[in-house]
Amino acid sequence: MRPLTVYSAPWCGHCHRLKAALTRAEIPFVEVDVDQTPGAIEVITDLGGGSWLIPTVLLPDGSALVNPSLREIEARLA
Repeated sequence: MRPLTVYSAPWCGHCHRLKAALTRAEIPFVEVDVDQTPGAIEVITDLGGGSWLIPTVLLPDGSALVNPSLREIEARLA
């Protein structure tokens, strides 16, 4: 399975919880720190329909989920 891309920031509690849940579920992901990655805010703004929220998860099929639960991610990957 191609890994998910999780756009997050070190100060984001929702991001920490989601990444921990993905790790426990053994779902591979690549993390993009929106504070340190040039252009990341623009990417998630486009994915989020004009506003940026984190965590934003880019799925292998190119679709995205904004602040999803683990269950939402698992359902989309099934």
